[in-house]
Amino acid sequence: MVELLAPAGDLERLKTACIYGADATYVGGISFGLRKGATNFNHDQLKEAVQFTHSLGKKLYVTMNIIPHDGDLTGLTEYIAFLDSIHVDAVIVSDPGIFMEVKQNSNLEIHISTQGSVTNAPTANFWHNLGASRIVLARELTLEEIRHIRRHTPDSLELEAFCHGAMCMSYSGRCLISSYMTGRDANRGDCAHPCRYKYHLMEEKRPGEYFPIEETEGGTYLMNSKDLKTISFVDQLIDAGIHSLKIEGRMKSSFYVATVLRAYRRAVDMYLKNPKTYVFEEEWDRELTMSSHRPFTDGFYHGNPKEDGQFPKDSASLSSAQYKADVLRVDREEQRMYISLKNGINEGDILEVIGPKYFTRTFTVEDLRDAEGLSVERANIPNSTYSFIYDGEDVEHSFIRKVVEK
Repeated sequence: MVELLAPAGDLERLKTACIYGADATYVGGISFGLRKGATNFNHDQLKEAVQFTHSLGKKLYVTMNIIPHDGDLTGLTEYIAFLDSIHVDAVIVSDPGIFMEVKQNSNLEIHISTQGSVTNAPTANFWHNLGASRIVLARELTLEEIRHIRRHTPDSLELEAFCHGAMCMSYSGRCLISSYMTGRDANRGDCAHPCRYKYHLMEEKRPGEYFPIEETEGGTYLMNSKDLKTISFVDQLIDAGIHSLKIEGRMKSSFYVATVLRAYRRAVDMYLKNPKTYVFEEEWDRELTMSSHRPFTDGFYHGNPKEDGQFPKDSASLSSAQYKADVLRVDREEQRMYISLKNGINEGDILEVIGPKYFTRTFTVEDLRDAEGLSVERANIPNSTYSFIYDGEDVEHSFIRKVVEK
């Protein structure tokens, strides 16, 4: 069985991930994870997350993958005991000290984080012999290197690899630039993302005179990596021996999680249904352009990515669609859809409603009304309720978008 593993920055996104086809989700608690900027889960929310995922027959993994200083370890034993008591399915760890604390104080399964930089079979076997059940492989591995690791590790050791999302330019995400420039330690969860900054050169005897390192007129983005996308060869990742396909994005929106999961869920299911007749469909690739992303790359899976231009010319995000609204409900008697607005909608706009199971329907906005039932030409107040004529299915947990392909 191949697992599709999705990120969740909060309970809303966790529920979206499960409903849109994730087999498992990974989340961060208040401490010991690498995404301080995410909402993250307190103890009560973690309990609810476990109950929700398990009620659907899915799994929940909790990140504990910081590279800690001694001062970061306060409360570690108590936190491990709590995660064990609520039956989290696994914890994701990079530090050997945290690994041993988990082993000695719980029955939790342990996954070795990509921060562990596992790039070879002996290292994978080392962690497995200590008790790890899964390795999240280093992002710098090729498909052939993954095949080699799979051939030289026991079947009882699961292999996980990233299949989609934003990538760090530093080795397996172990970066010192943020700490050096801003005092915010990326390896303890507080990255300031200096790799996305625009850089110019200044000569020491000419202070204040900034010279672009010619790449574009706007400056040079020396460390700004493209986003990973593997959907066109996801079958090769599975064939290489990957058990879990991991989507990056605990900081991303529910709309992003839903959009990406729709595409990968479709591709994985089609492959598993019959690998011999599997054919990649361009529509899945198109779907992935509908949410915010940087230019895409294959990463290292087919070798050194420098030939495809690993670093884009700016840090701007792209999208072939605008996220317009969350669907609240469809009133079948009124034949109206009620939405929570995210971005402006006009009377007469041609929009798409998307939902789980790859549901998509195009419609035209007619008889647009505000929360008071008054007719309006434009909906423009974010998070307010609006409605319009809709005679289709009531698709729970669906989203509205406007395709803006150029």
